[in-house]
Amino acid sequence: MAPTRNHLLHIAMFPWFATGHMTPFLHLSNELAKRGHKITFLLPKKAKLQLQHLNNHPHLITFHTLTIPHVKGLPHGTETASEIPISLNHLLVIAMDKTRDQVEHTLSATNPDFVLYDNAYWVPQIAKKLGIKTICYNVVCAASLAIVLVPARNVPKDRPITVEELSQPPEGYPSSKVVLTGLEAESLMFISVPFGEDNITFYDRITSALRESDAIAIRTSREIEGNFCDYIASQFGKKVLLTGPVLPEEAEGKLEENWANWLDAFANESIVYCAFGSQINLEKDQFQELLLGFELSGLPFLVALKTPRGCESVEEALPEGFEERVKGRGVVSRGWVQQLLILKHPSVGCFVNHCGFGSMWESLMSDKQIVLVPQLGDQVLNTKLLVEELGVAVEVERGGNGWVSKESLSKAIKLVMDGDSEVGARVKKNHMEWKKTGGSPNLMNGYMDRFVQNLQDFPLHG
Repeated sequence: MAPTRNHLLHIAMFPWFATGHMTPFLHLSNELAKRGHKITFLLPKKAKLQLQHLNNHPHLITFHTLTIPHVKGLPHGTETASEIPISLNHLLVIAMDKTRDQVEHTLSATNPDFVLYDNAYWVPQIAKKLGIKTICYNVVCAASLAIVLVPARNVPKDRPITVEELSQPPEGYPSSKVVLTGLEAESLMFISVPFGEDNITFYDRITSALRESDAIAIRTSREIEGNFCDYIASQFGKKVLLTGPVLPEEAEGKLEENWANWLDAFANESIVYCAFGSQINLEKDQFQELLLGFELSGLPFLVALKTPRGCESVEEALPEGFEERVKGRGVVSRGWVQQLLILKHPSVGCFVNHCGFGSMWESLMSDKQIVLVPQLGDQVLNTKLLVEELGVAVEVERGGNGWVSKESLSKAIKLVMDGDSEVGARVKKNHMEWKKTGGSPNLMNGYMDRFVQNLQDFPLHG
């Protein structure tokens, strides 16, 4: 049955239990609900408490909580990836797989037109029985899918892929700039290790999720990744729908008074803000080295990083005498901060981040200078998009062992913040030019309208 052009849809959302996945799924839900569509959002109970303030349309977006079973090796009560180190994600994904019966019951009871999912590769098996269409919605860059998770990659099943193999782009890959070196490829070796029940690998899990879906969707735009999206479509032989970045038009809420007062005390575009997302836990030595780099820059700074591995608190990880030396110009947050509101503050002039896909888009849509310190393989590719393809950012140089020194961090910050810097002027000009074209609100709304129209044109229940 082909729906009418203005048919209102019922869409179920089932993202991976990580903040960097659930939040963009909810942003997409808000955009769909704004256009009148009904959403059933499946998530852990703890995640509902964390995300419900972002639900802008509670009359159309219904949170359906799942009971997350305990898996041996996980701390009791674990429900989301932000509660554990990345090294335990392979156990949390087993817990997610064990919710399959709950997910099937919910989909059967609510009978949506579509279900959008990412890591839960088994969703199409359930949905097909129920006559529900499936869309594998990816909130990572198209480049990372294109270079690693395509059939042309031919990841061997009888042995782990080698660094040398992963450093070679797959056949037909459309870029000579957004590629992996040997050291960068090492951070992606996890694709060949078990990631879920029955020893399914990460590679097989995600490629199955892509292959078995009725369509693929990606949180990106053609202005940045059109060539990668076309390559993915040709590899999987199916339609690739784009949503654009799907960021809130306005940051939610009001900036907390203590941060507003602190930021207000500085001149426009003078503060360096740093954050590495909800899952990056640095080693203590690297954490301290970065803080010393901010100190060395001589600029005011606000750092919001997670407590380093092996430490009980941020306080115990601070370099000796650090707080006294930077008092009045430097602050290290002890908890979560309102990132989008901080990035909108006129005193902030630079955003230092790990270039996770969410942070990448927040960087691009802001008017701040961008300094990147990628930690994982997909972040390396995001960084190459911004540095090599768009020329809107500077990456911090690393030593041969991957170490970021205080000198290299300070150098990168000064490059973009110095008013007389040629590099700083160039990346700022490129950034502003990109925002006028690739980041205009009308363009982004157009992506969402086309995405909805593609769903409405989809042949449903048959």
